[in-house]
Amino acid sequence: MEILKVSSKSNPSKVAGAIANIFREKGSVEIQTIGAGSLNQAIKGIAIARGFVAPSGDNLVVIPAFNDVTINGEAKTAMKLIVTKK
Repeated sequence: MEILKVSSKSNPSKVAGAIANIFREKGSVEIQTIGAGSLNQAIKGIAIARGFVAPSGDNLVVIPAFNDVTINGEAKTAMKLIVTKK
């Protein structure tokens, strides 16, 4: 599964386009966020992407989970959002 990393500075419309494209191509997308700002942008992107794929009859489901990652030698907890079909 392809991992889409979203930051607090990510544009929700661009995130939505990436989600919709990967979703159409592979059927599911994994989004990784660290922090409240990036989670906010990811959720906005998912809501917008839902509008992009809904006309084709697809409905998005989000499965949240935690993921331990190492960034610059420092352990952090990331949110993993798995976006898939209902």
